[in-house]
Amino acid sequence: MIRLNDITGKVLTYHPRADIQLIEKAYVYSAKVHEGQVRLSGEPYLSHVMEAAYILAQMKMDVVCVAAGMLHDTLEDTSATPEEIERLFGAETLRIVDGVTKISKLKFNSAQERQAENVRKMILAMSTDIRVILVKLADRLHNMSTLRFQPPEKQRRIAEETLDIYAPIAGRMGINWIKSSLEDTCLYYLEPAAYEQIQNTITSKKEERDHFINEVIQMLSDKAKEWDIRCSIKGRHKHFFSIFRKMKQQNLDISQVYDVLAFRIIVDTVRDCYAVLGNVHSIWKPVQGRIKDYISVPKQNMYQSLHTTVVGPYGKRMELQIRTWDMDKVAEEGIAAHWKYKENGVSGVADEKQLSWVRQLMEWQQSLQDPVQFLESVRMDLFPNEVYVFTPKGEVKEFPMGATPVDFAYSIHSEVGEKCTGARINGRMVPLRYKLRNGDIVEIITSPKAHPSKDWVGFVKTSRAKTKIRQWVQNQERQESIRLGREILERCLHQDHIAIPNLLKSEQLGAVARELSFRSAEDILVQIGLGRVSAKQVLGRLRPKVVDEKEDKSEGIVAKVVDLLKRRREPLGIEVTGISDMLVRYAQCCHPIPGDRVIGFITRGRGVSVHRENCPAIIDSAPERLVPVNWSPPKDEVFPVILRVTSVERKGLLADVSAVITQKDANISKAEIQTTMDKKGISFFTIEVKNNRQLQEIIASIRKVKEVLIVERI
Repeated sequence: MIRLNDITGKVLTYHPRADIQLIEKAYVYSAKVHEGQVRLSGEPYLSHVMEAAYILAQMKMDVVCVAAGMLHDTLEDTSATPEEIERLFGAETLRIVDGVTKISKLKFNSAQERQAENVRKMILAMSTDIRVILVKLADRLHNMSTLRFQPPEKQRRIAEETLDIYAPIAGRMGINWIKSSLEDTCLYYLEPAAYEQIQNTITSKKEERDHFINEVIQMLSDKAKEWDIRCSIKGRHKHFFSIFRKMKQQNLDISQVYDVLAFRIIVDTVRDCYAVLGNVHSIWKPVQGRIKDYISVPKQNMYQSLHTTVVGPYGKRMELQIRTWDMDKVAEEGIAAHWKYKENGVSGVADEKQLSWVRQLMEWQQSLQDPVQFLESVRMDLFPNEVYVFTPKGEVKEFPMGATPVDFAYSIHSEVGEKCTGARINGRMVPLRYKLRNGDIVEIITSPKAHPSKDWVGFVKTSRAKTKIRQWVQNQERQESIRLGREILERCLHQDHIAIPNLLKSEQLGAVARELSFRSAEDILVQIGLGRVSAKQVLGRLRPKVVDEKEDKSEGIVAKVVDLLKRRREPLGIEVTGISDMLVRYAQCCHPIPGDRVIGFITRGRGVSVHRENCPAIIDSAPERLVPVNWSPPKDEVFPVILRVTSVERKGLLADVSAVITQKDANISKAEIQTTMDKKGISFFTIEVKNNRQLQEIIASIRKVKEVLIVERI
């Protein structure tokens, strides 16, 4: 187990004048609040935060960051409060600890939504202080080393999340040793058979491989003396995950993967890098298409190196990376290599460059509320696999592999993307689906009458392009929904003899929108147009507001209406307490059925309308219009009910749900199904039931159908 002296001693090696009292204070506090807590491994919980703090010290982080690493679980897992952390350790430490803390007090509809919001919160925090993500990576790195103590299902879930989010973030930050460690551990839990196969193959050939590595190093060292270049040469087998990825991408067996060995040549100057590359190619044949120059065009995480794959001794393929000492430090430590200890904790210019992608990510994701879309966009930004192209003026732009001219257009400006009609690549016209290649010169052709196509979402690769296209499409769909919603509501108002001149500016509709938790009249029209809110439900709330403005409340309306509307009619299954011979009807906004708690509402000109007691249409009604009613339904009478079933989209689901309803002796009078953008199915069933008991049995049975997520009565 890591000790306090190990951490403070490590910090003092790279910053001899560091104020380690803050770390010591954090250790005492963390030990106190975590007292009695034990990890699944049986170790005291304190051991985890100590390991995380030590990893941060290995990354040469400042005192505040190391202290935050020791405190990173206090807000989430102990009785510690933000106010106490700030008072004892300062606002800067609190900002980092809070940025790492998961959102645990809010309710979410799904685990994916919770994951999305936690990632969103973390990215927002790291966009203002990079140390948030460094603490999170240290936390995740140690958690992965103890993942064997978790149940298998949780092992897989955590490994998938790590491979999707945290390993790529480590790569984007340029911290390759953390990225490689996370990826290899994930492979162990997600593909145990492949991991064991790779491990056995490498272990069985260890002696042969070590001999080959030493032979190549000696050969290169001798040649370097001839070239008069001072250098250091290292050799190793590639990480397990990189070998597995190649096997999967090229559909190879481990025995067919030849370039599993990598050599690193570290020299003094950039000039020496290119000299070594030329000399290496003079003695070993390079593999076409495997030469990459990340020195002249660095990666977005500031990684610089020359890469080449050659056919070496005995016909074996091997990869060589050629870089300077400074480049090597950046390649291994990433942004941590640029961290300069400052009393005020402000990051330097180099950090700002590396964080630019984080700020872009936040800018592009602010409008994405759907958790599936958000996580998809994050993953896209974390797996760039770059291609470099040029503007007509010679500016270099970086895109993920497979990017198109549409991605290029949106990278210039969203208006250029929206008006894009075509592109010229290297002077010739190409389709918008064309995949950009290294060195392409891209020119975008626009038209003021053009607009995005929904199909573009299927082939663009950048998060920015996808987000902007979806925003445009959603805005167009919103305008269409407003138009349709207004038509539906105006038709209902006309049938009810209610006139509202301008619905969008109507104060009454605005008030109804707020009652139903919408921001504006426009929002409620959208929901009516999409079929998510019933126009009759809105009408039920609008009616009293409109009529109350036109009529004097002191005229004794109720008495007049009762006298006017009394008439003979056949029994409807409802008894109105204290009133006989009254016209009675069931409200269409809430569809009451026997067994529901109901109440009567005396309408103007149409007798008593029977509502469920919690119906939104009558909650704010005048008390004098409400009358008690009781159920007395005929034996064979049935009542309509609307059910909304949300499910994962799959073939045969509609038939399965229909079969369940039929088995429960209920008739389906209407069925509709819609598919959302995130591949969910929303089905609406209008069924006829005898009472609430039968309805609850049907709902319970539908919930047991495979892939059904939510069943609601509308």
